[in-house]
Amino acid sequence: MSSELKGKVALVTGASRGLGEGVARALAKAGASVMLVARDGALAGSVACEIVSQGGRAESAACDVADYAAVEALAADTRKRLGGLDILVNNAGVIDPIAEIATSDPAAWAQNISINLIGAYNAVRAVLPGMLSAGGGRIVNVSSGAAYRPLEGWSAYCSGKAGLFMFTRAIALETEGRGIRAFGFSPGTIDTDMQVKIRASGMNVISRIPRGELSPVADAVRGLVYLCTPAGDDLAGQDASMRDDAFRGRVGLGKAA
Repeated sequence: MSSELKGKVALVTGASRGLGEGVARALAKAGASVMLVARDGALAGSVACEIVSQGGRAESAACDVADYAAVEALAADTRKRLGGLDILVNNAGVIDPIAEIATSDPAAWAQNISINLIGAYNAVRAVLPGMLSAGGGRIVNVSSGAAYRPLEGWSAYCSGKAGLFMFTRAIALETEGRGIRAFGFSPGTIDTDMQVKIRASGMNVISRIPRGELSPVADAVRGLVYLCTPAGDDLAGQDASMRDDAFRGRVGLGKAA
C-alpha cells in the first residue's frame, strides 16, 4: 500500500467491474478509503471485500445513479461510514441503445441520458455542497472520444458524453477558486464488458476493432488515478485523454498505439 491518498475518501460509481473496479482497487492501494457503488450491489460488495482482505479500507452500496434521492442518501452514507468525501469518480455508464435514430427505442434512449449524463449530475449535486464546505474536492467524470465524434448507432451515448464534457467545464467555472478540481477523462477504447456488446452489434468502426487491439484497462486506471492526485491540478476543467501522448507521458506510459 502506498500513502499518496492517505486520509482521503473516494466514491466510485460503476465500480463492480471494468474501469470502475480497477480505479477503486488502485485508489485503495494509494491509501484512500473507497465507497464502491453499482447497480449490482453484491458484485461491488465482493470487490470491496477483496480490497479489505488486501489491507485497504472499502465499503459498498447498491445505487441507481439516475435516482437523485438515492444518490443523495448514498453521499450522506459515505460520509457517515468513511468519515468524509474528497473524491468523486463518475464512471457509471451504459452504451445501449445501439441503434440508428430512426429505429431506436425512445425509452432506452432516455434511459441512456438518465444514467450517463443525469446520473453524473446527480452524483455531483449530492457531493458538491459538502466538498465546498470542506474547502475542496476532486471530481473526475469519465468521458469518451464519442463526446466529440458522432458514431452510427450511438446517438444517445455520444449526446450524453458531449453533455458531460460541457458539464465538467460548468463545474470548473462555477467553483473556480473554491478548492474544487473537476476533470473529464477519456479512457480510450479499453478491453471491458462494454466492448463485448459493442463488437456484437457490428454497428460502426469501433465494433470492428479486434479485441487484441484494445487498450488494457490498467493503463486507463493509471491515468484516472493520476487525476485524483495533486499532480493533475493544472488539468482541471479539461478532458484528459489516454490518446494524448503528452498525458500518457505524464503518467509514465509510452505513446498511444
